[in-house]
Amino acid sequence: MRPGLIVALDQASTRWQRAFPRMKGKIEEAAAAAFEGAKTPAAFRRRSFEVNVILSDDARVKVLNRDYRGKDRPTNVLSFPQMDMRRFHRSALEGFPPAAPVPIGDVILAYKTISRECGEQGKTLENHTIHLIVHGVLHLLGYDHMRKSEAEEMERLECDILSALGYPDPYHESSAQKTRVKRTGR
Repeated sequence: MRPGLIVALDQASTRWQRAFPRMKGKIEEAAAAAFEGAKTPAAFRRRSFEVNVILSDDARVKVLNRDYRGKDRPTNVLSFPQMDMRRFHRSALEGFPPAAPVPIGDVILAYKTISRECGEQGKTLENHTIHLIVHGVLHLLGYDHMRKSEAEEMERLECDILSALGYPDPYHESSAQKTRVKRTGR
């Protein structure tokens, strides 16, 4: 098995398949790009890893959000890391057979919430979903946005990864256009 990321995709909600029919390859590509684009420990370069992406519904995500985060409402994406990457030590990988992929965690998306956000934000389901996959995988790898400096670093990384994949900046689409206008003096 060659080093890298394996993506196990579970379509727990059939609404995803109808709305985003060719998602499997795009989701795998986005998760792998986030994994490759993140500043992961050197020990990661010689191992295979696995992430589970679960395309779920709001009811299931609401229960998970309530039980694990104390917020009794659905959210667009939840990430459940298998190891604390902020305190990662090479010895954390020793318990896994060298030929087997190391599980890094689960990324769970809620269809109805994401679909509603697309309408509110003027985004396509594909663009928003791919952004949230990148966002969720970065959370698994220890990135966070609780402090302003962390948020800025994570957003920059997300934008770089999405740009490399050919997706628009999810945070500054309109402000980027305004910045170009200011620079040209128009």
